[in-house]
Amino acid sequence: MSQKVVKKLQSEFGDKVLATDDFRGDDEVTIDLASWAKAAEFLKEDPDCAMDHFGDLTAVDWPDREAEGQERFDLVLYLRSVENKTRIFLRARVADGKKAPTLTKVWPGANWAEREVYDMFGIEFSDHPDLRRILMYEEFEGFPLRKDYPIDKVQPLVEYRDVEGTLKLPPFGIEEGQPFGRIDWEGRLEGVGEQVSPSIGLQTGERRALSDSEIAEEQSAKLTAATEAAPSEEGGE
Repeated sequence: MSQKVVKKLQSEFGDKVLATDDFRGDDEVTIDLASWAKAAEFLKEDPDCAMDHFGDLTAVDWPDREAEGQERFDLVLYLRSVENKTRIFLRARVADGKKAPTLTKVWPGANWAEREVYDMFGIEFSDHPDLRRILMYEEFEGFPLRKDYPIDKVQPLVEYRDVEGTLKLPPFGIEEGQPFGRIDWEGRLEGVGEQVSPSIGLQTGERRALSDSEIAEEQSAKLTAATEAAPSEEGGE
């Protein structure tokens, strides 16, 4: 059924359709960036497509393509038709520093998705009603999901701020600027016997094994003191 949607896009947009794919049954169309918003609107409004469910919008970084004179990023839009029981992936290539048309007028739910793409990859969307970071704080430098984001870049770059009435953990050490999957957790925890997650370690009363910050050391000492002072369950008060 999704092949029908692919053919409709090819008929409507002609040479603006740059490529199609059906890898493992997932039909995908790559469209020229200038037709990105028009294609999304067509998929929603055309009765044969009837893509009435905005699934997601994200990006993929291909830094090696720049050396070949190609656009660095792919925008990927995932849509479903509840009525027709079909789905489609719409893709467009975006050069670094070039803006993409916003889809917020077609899909209001694209607002936060585009903000996340901007926050993580640095891709801007023209005519977006509120384009600002959504996961990182305003002073954060760089875009964490770019493949050239430095693994040893330390964040945050501003002093820790206490906000009254807001429960949050203070900043830790250098590992907070590293993607989780790139850290050799087994090597760092060998023979330690402590929790990987600082939040789990806090909940269970264990020391934060992965932090080298003075804040964590101080908080760990307070937790240890509070644990030792508390009456045991067996002994009671």
